[in-house]
Amino acid sequence: MKKLNSLSFFVFMITVSWLGFSCSNSTTEMSFDSSKLRRASSDEIEKVVEAIILAKDGDIIEIPEGFYSFKTQLILDNKNNIQIKGQGMDKTVLSFRELKTGGEGVKLVGNDILIQDLSIEDAPGDGVKSQHSDGVTFRRINVTWTNGDKSKNGTYAIYPVQCKNVVIDECIASHSKDAGIYVGQSENIIVKNSLAFGNVAGIEIENCDNAEVFGNTARDNAGGILVFNLPGLPKSDGRGTKIYDNSVFSNNHINFATPLGEDPNGNTVTMIPPGSGIILLAAKDVEIYNNRIHKNKTVGIAIANYHITGFPMDAPDWSPFTSNVYIHSNDYKRTWRFPDLSKEFGQLISVYNAHGKGKTQDIIYDGFFDKSLGSTIQSNPMNICLQEDAIKSLHFTLFDLWEGEENIKASKDYSPFVCKTEVITDVKHLTSR
Repeated sequence: MKKLNSLSFFVFMITVSWLGFSCSNSTTEMSFDSSKLRRASSDEIEKVVEAIILAKDGDIIEIPEGFYSFKTQLILDNKNNIQIKGQGMDKTVLSFRELKTGGEGVKLVGNDILIQDLSIEDAPGDGVKSQHSDGVTFRRINVTWTNGDKSKNGTYAIYPVQCKNVVIDECIASHSKDAGIYVGQSENIIVKNSLAFGNVAGIEIENCDNAEVFGNTARDNAGGILVFNLPGLPKSDGRGTKIYDNSVFSNNHINFATPLGEDPNGNTVTMIPPGSGIILLAAKDVEIYNNRIHKNKTVGIAIANYHITGFPMDAPDWSPFTSNVYIHSNDYKRTWRFPDLSKEFGQLISVYNAHGKGKTQDIIYDGFFDKSLGSTIQSNPMNICLQEDAIKSLHFTLFDLWEGEENIKASKDYSPFVCKTEVITDVKHLTSR
């Protein structure tokens, strides 16, 4: 999308007001102070390093209570049926503040791996990463950066990528400069009963197949829950995500991701407007239901196509369009705060919506569609279906952006999208993990 430069005196006035309400720090803090834990000795630290490096298939690695300060990464390489167990998130802490180079603090590669009951702090890159693994479970893991929300923090807190059969359960992720809980290019996924706060994005499912995200709380992020399909990745279009029974509250945090000008490859997360509850971007086969979507100052749910980013869209076996979406039975509460004006997408939602400038929107649809499937958006060619109980009282905006910023249109008419569709996922085989 082109820059929205012609925004009138109204934008200036709202921006001044927005600044007054948006500069506060995160309202959520650590529930314990790891600095008060017993300091593990150098011998104890070395034993943990050796146990992970030298692990044999079937090992159970127990890490006692204490604060462990590492100067090296912990890498489990191509092992099977390994369990790494601390004594609790507030009792066993693995700190990587003294690690000056390298990526993730903990890297897990193998099959049937469990890591649980510990905290990971201050990794120079990602907190805990699993890659090319089949069967990986993160349970009661807390991953954070103790200096708060900084663009120099790691990219992801909990980061399984190119994996199969992933379970993330009762975890906490905070202060990532991208996503707290990120699952990418993977298949068969459960993210449940977890908390993500103080990140740019709370929970992100990207280019994945067969995922269910339920029972989580995403609060005080710039964006709460994302389902993205991005071009140019080893796995192209993902399909099949259900987002249900989550609390998506007050995701009004400043977006502190590395600015696009400092990242030559670009990064879509930098474009997320603070105040976003759930965002779909080029997403396929998504069902969103029974969520509490409250007090996100810009938009509750955004249905977006990749066109909105302005980035190149040429990629094999990938489509820039969001399609086959079913949104129903959610509970919305708008906030009294002014919507975001710091990001172009936020400007679009705030200024050009169909309900009046400066109005928070419950659901927006950017209106791009595949013209080979239909001649008008009113025929609903992308099969976007809304069945909200209170749809008539919601702030819904359908945009028409085909003619660029000089002729942006906005409509309240949701009638083309009153329909039902089917989204199929099956993660029953993961429920016993």
